[in-house]
Amino acid sequence: MAVTLDHAVPDFQAQATSGQQVQLSALKGQQVVLYFYPKDSTPGCTTEGQGFRDQYPAFQAANTLVFGVSRDGLKSHENFKAKQAFPFELISDKDETLCQLFQVIKLKKLYGKEYLGVDRSTFLIDRNGVLRQEWRGVKVPGHVDAVLAAAQTLNQG
Repeated sequence: MAVTLDHAVPDFQAQATSGQQVQLSALKGQQVVLYFYPKDSTPGCTTEGQGFRDQYPAFQAANTLVFGVSRDGLKSHENFKAKQAFPFELISDKDETLCQLFQVIKLKKLYGKEYLGVDRSTFLIDRNGVLRQEWRGVKVPGHVDAVLAAAQTLNQG
C-alpha cells in the first residue's frame, strides 16, 4: 500500500544511525520530515543534507523531526552523518521497504544506461501520522526552505 496525501501513513519500523530504531507510531505528537536521497556522500545529497543540518534548529522549533532515507547501509550512513555533522538520524532502507511505501524508486538514465534509482523526494507527516505534503523530483536549491516553511505553517495549524 502506497502513501497518499491527507491519509495516515502506514506504521513502519526502520534501522537508523546511532543505533536507533525508528517507528512512526512512536513519533506521534511530532511532525516528521522524511527526505529520500539517492546516495551518501555525493554532491547533491551532501548539499541537501547540509541544508537540513543548517536549518535544523528551525525545524526543532516547529516541532518537526528530520530523517534522511537512502538505500545505503548503516556504516555508510554513520560515516556520512559524522563527516557532515548532521544533528538528525539517517535511515537505512537497504530492502527498499520505505522506498516502496513512498514510491520513490524510478527508472533513471546515466550515461545512456537505464537503472532503478531513488527519485529525490521529501514527505511531511503531521503529528497524527497523516501525510500532509510531498515533494517529488526535488531540485536541491531552495528545497529545504520550502519544506521548513510548510513545517512551520503546519505546526501553527
